Amino acid sequence: MSVHALISRLPAIAVLRDRSRALAVLDAVLSPDWEDRYFSYAARWSPTEEMASMRDGSGNEYAIVFSPAGAYVRGFDHESPMSPYAQEDHEPWPGLFDGLPEAFQAYVTEPAFTDENGTPLATVCFWREAADTAWRAGDVEAAEDDDSAEWLFEALLDGRPEGYREFAEEYYETDVDLDAVRHVWSLRPLTQAVVSRLNPSLTLGDLAKDLSLIGYPTS
Repeated sequence: MSVHALISRLPAIAVLRDRSRALAVLDAVLSPDWEDRYFSYAARWSPTEEMASMRDGSGNEYAIVFSPAGAYVRGFDHESPMSPYAQEDHEPWPGLFDGLPEAFQAYVTEPAFTDENGTPLATVCFWREAADTAWRAGDVEAAEDDDSAEWLFEALLDGRPEGYREFAEEYYETDVDLDAVRHVWSLRPLTQAVVSRLNPSLTLGDLAKDLSLIGYPTS
């Protein structure tokens, strides 16, 4: 799937933000150790920005920055032929950042999104300004057979509690209660009963710091 096909299927910024927060809370419950989590969310990444992120432990990742300007998204598939490391000059894939609004330009060279040499870690990039009616991407043509635009953002594209359960049962190798996932997916206040159905060894108190960092409601 090309980035243009991907963004045509994405929901509005507010919906993407809610899905990202739900993913982060579900992972926080299933994986108390932050280092082992797939999805994370920082409600106070900066005084004016929030950031959703994914990292799979194998070098693949994404980051979504939510700000008053809108939302900026970059994804990195380390095996993609569109990786800067697959190019002789280690430059971003042609067109990847074409048309990027000034409000988001600083994210291209943001240290959290580059390597030690300042190379942008991105094989996918798209954005949506606050007043936009659709997501946008540069005039970029994907490498043949490259599917990173789709698989990196699969959980966000799916948008269903059932989709997350399928992912989590495979990734964390455990049974996952669907009703509990639906509760979190709806962003209803987290309760001990819901936590226990997902992870019997965890208490709501254990999650207090994570919930605060994510900005998720508690009862």
